[in-house]
Amino acid sequence: MNSANEVAGERESHLTALAYMIGASLWMATGMTAGFTAGTELIAPDLLGNIPWLVFGRLRPIHTTMVMFGFAVGMLIGAAFFIVPRMVKVPLYSEKIGLASCFVWNGSILAGVIALGMGHTQSREYAEMFYPADVGVVIAFVLMLYNLIRTVMRRKEPVLYVSVWYFVGGMMLSAATYIIGNCMWAGWKGAVFGMPDAVIHWFYGHNVLGLLMTPLAVGAAYYVIPHAARAPLYSHTLSLIGFWSILIMYTHIGTHHLLQAPAPTWLKLISVVDSIAMTIPVMTVLVNLWMTAKGRIGRLTQDSGARFVFVGTILYLIVCIQGPFQSLPIVQRITHFTHWVPAHAHLAVLGFVGMIGWGTFYYLLPQMTGKSIYSERLANLHYWLMFMGVVSMMVVLTISGLIQGHSWYHGEVVYRVLPSTFLYNVMRLMSGALVIVSSFIGIYNIFRTLIGVPVLQAAVPAREVAS
Repeated sequence: MNSANEVAGERESHLTALAYMIGASLWMATGMTAGFTAGTELIAPDLLGNIPWLVFGRLRPIHTTMVMFGFAVGMLIGAAFFIVPRMVKVPLYSEKIGLASCFVWNGSILAGVIALGMGHTQSREYAEMFYPADVGVVIAFVLMLYNLIRTVMRRKEPVLYVSVWYFVGGMMLSAATYIIGNCMWAGWKGAVFGMPDAVIHWFYGHNVLGLLMTPLAVGAAYYVIPHAARAPLYSHTLSLIGFWSILIMYTHIGTHHLLQAPAPTWLKLISVVDSIAMTIPVMTVLVNLWMTAKGRIGRLTQDSGARFVFVGTILYLIVCIQGPFQSLPIVQRITHFTHWVPAHAHLAVLGFVGMIGWGTFYYLLPQMTGKSIYSERLANLHYWLMFMGVVSMMVVLTISGLIQGHSWYHGEVVYRVLPSTFLYNVMRLMSGALVIVSSFIGIYNIFRTLIGVPVLQAAVPAREVAS
């Protein structure tokens, strides 16, 4: 499925996609380093002294902002700028606009992170960046959408493949969600008052994953898995059912973070019901992808990028079993405000979205550059270190969260539970170290690939199959 220019020997420019994905890999390394530094303060609070920009309260939002927006979202936006033109069989409408959006996106995140280090925050989870950075993020979304929509409008392919639906739809919904969730009409305050702010906040907080990261990750998986398996997608109809059902159900579930707060009862009920109903779009997506790969798993595991993506879909299943389960009020009595919650969040962002993001980069890089991956051995090491780090972190934090929750439920005070969780925080730190090392290995492998010698032009399309 190569464009005419590529067949003729003139490769299309993929600078926008490369810029986003290279930037995202750097955000991952720096973001995880910030998280590791914050993790050390959970076991040795006085280790770094009282340096203002290294205190836990500043490092934690710096870590989440860089990893969620810089890495996870940035990596998959880069994938969108490669995959969408490929699926509609025309070049990207404007590389200049694409690069401008990349500059504004990364510049806004950098400004937000610096401001967080200086203590300027809006103090709302995943919405901590100050107002100018929020404005920059929205401008970047507008530029991205304009570029992708103009690309789709010029398409030569009459049928819109499902990846196009997920990429364009996800970014369109996210632009609106970001404006609402950051209360941008309130200016520098970034919030409204009382319970309405909490409802708006968690409408946004959960939809950062559900309407931004999830559609982008699923869109990437819908491209990589059929290509790597060299098989047509099992069902285009199932793919559209998954797209529309996630849109209908996911938008309402954020209030399950507020079951122990005075939110309206009817809204809590809807959030719990739709949290359980999320099994419908999730299983629709996974059945479609796994049936596509049926009998061809060997081809997926032999490709370093496809292996990342396929395992990411398995972790997606675990995330989406755990999520509805912990939305039940009887479960939240134990798990709420414990380490169980960051266990779930790390598995979602680093496991599901992160694995798919890295895998998509590995899979697309030879297609974008005409160069083979520098070292498949390093790619495999990257995979195993990240997989073991993420899974072990999830297991450790889940156990620690259950210890915390049961202790508090039976009347124990917080400070007396700390000795019981100390060892788990040490193991959490070790798990994070594996993820950091894997990130630097990935960056090294990618940059050695970029400066490598191109392979023969005919070798690159070997992985391509018709969708």
